[in-house]
Amino acid sequence: MAIELTVEQMVKEIYKAIDDKLGKDTIVLNIGKLSSLADYFIITSASSSRQVKAIADSVEDEMTKYEIEPRGKEGIDSQEWVLLDYGDIMVHVFNEENRDFYNLEKLWKDAPVIDVESL
Repeated sequence: MAIELTVEQMVKEIYKAIDDKLGKDTIVLNIGKLSSLADYFIITSASSSRQVKAIADSVEDEMTKYEIEPRGKEGIDSQEWVLLDYGDIMVHVFNEENRDFYNLEKLWKDAPVIDVESL
């Protein structure tokens, strides 16, 4: 039987999975009041394509423990920017060059940055 997680608990578990694989400069943006796309964006960087894949795999493995599968995933083959869509949570795993180029933090600058410990 699956353990039911709240969205906030999912954010914490995903954050922990990213941290376990040494994701860099991980931030959580609360975009819920700005968009119907999702409630949270979790954005992190990796120093290599291998690490991008390792982080994405770690997130998927952690969520699978709770019988939660992504609704969609993109970028697994290129390993430059992986997007995992968990409905209320969108996880972006970038290599450093693409994170700088796409700069989602600037694009969503009106979204509050969330301290994961406060969830």
